Amino acid sequence: MEKFDKKKHWDNLYKNKVFEEVSWYQKTPKISLEFLEKLKVSKNAKIIDIGGGDSYFVDHLLDLGFENITVLDISENAIVRAKNRLGEKANKVKWIVEDVTIFEPSEYYDFWHDRAAFHFLTSDVEIKKYLSALDKGLNFGGYLLIGTFSEKGPLKCSGIDIKQYSDESLSKLFNEKYDQINCLTDDHVTPTEKIQNFIFCSFQRTN
Repeated sequence: MEKFDKKKHWDNLYKNKVFEEVSWYQKTPKISLEFLEKLKVSKNAKIIDIGGGDSYFVDHLLDLGFENITVLDISENAIVRAKNRLGEKANKVKWIVEDVTIFEPSEYYDFWHDRAAFHFLTSDVEIKKYLSALDKGLNFGGYLLIGTFSEKGPLKCSGIDIKQYSDESLSKLFNEKYDQINCLTDDHVTPTEKIQNFIFCSFQRTN
């Protein structure tokens, strides 16, 4: 059996679908922005959006006046699309084309944001590599926001198996170095009007 090529899969998806057609499309990432406000993340904080693709989170960050933004995605096509949409504003953002499981951060971040990327890591090996990148890249005292499919969410997305999470399973996964702050669930409505239940959890690095 041919080995699944993650990069090829996502590049093809972003080549053949406009953002408004993908299931995770959000014009306004309301939950992420609310967490950002509640955590009182400063405007000069270093923020990284994992699996940001061509989502609108970066647009809102720029509009709110955040100055140190990095977007990482495995798909170059996704990042090219985001740059084209932002125009000259794209020059204010650092763009990284990389698989997060082999990402070696070159700086420390104050806010690590991941909406709908983490749940695509289904093996223990991939998850450990992600945690390693997180540990290398997040400042002590920095914040982590993870949004994944909940135990009431779908089992697949974009034709790929995903891993569901609960408040308890996320807390257990990050509890060695991170204190859980708050978790909530949210019903995301896709462009085809399907309901996908997400869980969002925020953590602070303490070790």
